[in-house]
Amino acid sequence: MKRLLGACALLGLLTGCASHDIDPRGYDKTGIASYYGARHHGKRTASGEPFDQHALTAAHRSLPFGTRVKVTNLSNYKSVVVRINDRGPHTGGRLIDLSRQAAQQLDMLRSGTAKVRIQGLSD
Repeated sequence: MKRLLGACALLGLLTGCASHDIDPRGYDKTGIASYYGARHHGKRTASGEPFDQHALTAAHRSLPFGTRVKVTNLSNYKSVVVRINDRGPHTGGRLIDLSRQAAQQLDMLRSGTAKVRIQGLSD
């Protein structure tokens, strides 16, 4: 009986610690975006595909790969739709890392970062 209770307790603990992806439907967050480009161009992303700085892609810590999100620069209201294909950002206080092309469309290349709104899109 003690073994059964111990196994159940361990299973419950492991289940509670399991990583859960965010459901992109209804995802709507505001935070700081940054971008990455030439230094990472051609390197493998967390999804396994090569990073292309000219594509409309992004890195997010938990949204599922393939998720499409609309990113709006809150200082000029320019927006772009990107596909999540990498994990990051790895700098604290940032919500998303955009490809250079996406950052260019949001007019944030000069500043390097921007306050953005990220909205999940349905398939």
